[in-house]
Amino acid sequence: MSTTLGALQVADWRRRVFGLYAGVRQISAHDPAAGHELWRSGRDDLFAGHPSSPLLPDDRAVFTGLPVAAYDPDWRFEVEVHRAEQPVHIAVDTGTDGKVPFDLVGSVRLPYLGAIDLWRLSCYGGGLFLPFRDGLAGKPGGTYGGGRYLLDTVKGADLGAGADDNTLILDFNFAYNPSCAYDPMWACPLPQAGNIVTAEVPVGELSPGEERHPAQLHSRAFDPEA
Repeated sequence: MSTTLGALQVADWRRRVFGLYAGVRQISAHDPAAGHELWRSGRDDLFAGHPSSPLLPDDRAVFTGLPVAAYDPDWRFEVEVHRAEQPVHIAVDTGTDGKVPFDLVGSVRLPYLGAIDLWRLSCYGGGLFLPFRDGLAGKPGGTYGGGRYLLDTVKGADLGAGADDNTLILDFNFAYNPSCAYDPMWACPLPQAGNIVTAEVPVGELSPGEERHPAQLHSRAFDPEA
């Protein structure tokens, strides 16, 4: 595949993801379960048919849908963002793409889970980033061992603001696996200590089955997935 063609295909993937989440936000404001069904079916379509699908060719040939748990309204929250008291900066090494910088925005405090850190991508594009790893990670029938993403707004994965400027909608039914869960060519920044929880989060996208490589902070190319 030429570099130009590949870039255009990734751009189209992101365009479609942004459109999908726009539809999800509109529907979820009145019917979160219906918004979740749109999200699930839309992602199935992208994974099955888009040239930038993270599925490996053999996996795409037998693909029948992503492993997503049934919607549970108890895992949808509107939360206040508590600002970080001190600046925290990390740089995640993504191999050939260099280091990707993140700054700590603050934390959100959730029932069942406690506090989870919220990050900002501090380079071109910006965007909020909330990865997490839960107590089911790496267990048979559980969740991806490397953790999952809940928000990655620079790539379109955004469920919107709450009732005021300092709140966010966090719905763990929309948690999804990074692309490295399916293909080790992608680099996936994974949860830091403040994004690891001991409680089990049984909703959202579950483990894809046999993991392609051990959970790590980088691979060969920065993940375009959302």
